[in-house]
Amino acid sequence: MQLRAIATMLALAIPVVGRAQVDSVSRAPTAPRLAHSARICAGGDVTLGTNLDPYWARFAADTLRRFYGRSPDPDSLVAPLGALFSGADVILINLEGAIGDGPAPRKCGPRSTNCFAFRQPARAAAALRSIADSAVAIVANVANNHARDAGNAGRDTTLALLAANDIEATGADTLATAVALAGGDTIAFLGFHTDTASPDARDLAAVRRHVARAAARWGTVVVTVHLGAEGPRAQRTRNANEHFLKVNRGNPVAFARAALAGGATLVVGHGPHVLRAAEWRGDRLVFYSLGNLLTYGPFKLHEPTNRGAVACATIDSAGSVSAAELRATRQLWAGVLEPDSTHRAWQLVDSLSALDFPRTGATVDSVGALAKRKRP
Repeated sequence: MQLRAIATMLALAIPVVGRAQVDSVSRAPTAPRLAHSARICAGGDVTLGTNLDPYWARFAADTLRRFYGRSPDPDSLVAPLGALFSGADVILINLEGAIGDGPAPRKCGPRSTNCFAFRQPARAAAALRSIADSAVAIVANVANNHARDAGNAGRDTTLALLAANDIEATGADTLATAVALAGGDTIAFLGFHTDTASPDARDLAAVRRHVARAAARWGTVVVTVHLGAEGPRAQRTRNANEHFLKVNRGNPVAFARAALAGGATLVVGHGPHVLRAAEWRGDRLVFYSLGNLLTYGPFKLHEPTNRGAVACATIDSAGSVSAAELRATRQLWAGVLEPDSTHRAWQLVDSLSALDFPRTGATVDSVGALAKRKRP
């Protein structure tokens, strides 16, 4: 009894601050529930410019102006995102690269053919905040393989610029980012990546522990993860470790199971640069990859890497996903994004879900709404 009393006193002594990266080792007797339903709209990779590759940046800017009549400025690039995230209480993206200006250590060797380094201009943070008004929370995941493209100091600058522009960062460490909603509720976000320098998505026991800790403190947890093989051949989702450039990029199915076992309500994946399946696990939902959303870098944006989606999920007071939809997107060129009038993402996610998860895969109907697959 003495040890339990001491542990309780220590837990109560941990300070709690609003809208910051916080967590607690204490476990509340009953996890809090949402008083109101909340709509989370998530997209995949976002990069609003790059200043680490001057040659490519000049070429890209010239192409944007000549053929699309657009500016490479972050404010111009980000403009299409506002409509795609309409109706959200929280916007969640994967921030693909650092943010900042000035000198930076070189990440890639002079003869490298498989190395990419992205750092967006400092103005990108304010541009991201302009996606929605101040009542809408914006969360940027920094647990990915490009967060340190300008070195550790560049990552610190990124976090500072995000905070200065009222954007929450998740994935900087293993602590949950508690996001206060306009209606008074709080939702916790946790970001993971297959890298020992980030919360490691391959350590499944740790994943479950981190999520369970957040769920005990905040009740509702959304997990975002950057993992898996990359490219057109990486559209399928399997319960096995995936490798890319001889690196273990994690097991997406095992990761999702661990996050859900810890108490996550929604799991959002990105990293393969293509769309993947979506899966219902009871009343909780997993998007295995939302693909590229708005990427400004030397990527080959051909089929199917030019297709992406914004996924919107409504989480109710019981901690369940009560509704979900996909908003299909297409990139015509690096930084040139438009809603996809062919709704190709709906067809891709529906068919991939049926192939990879015949019993639990989500269906996507003719208006982009997700539903559970009917059992035979």
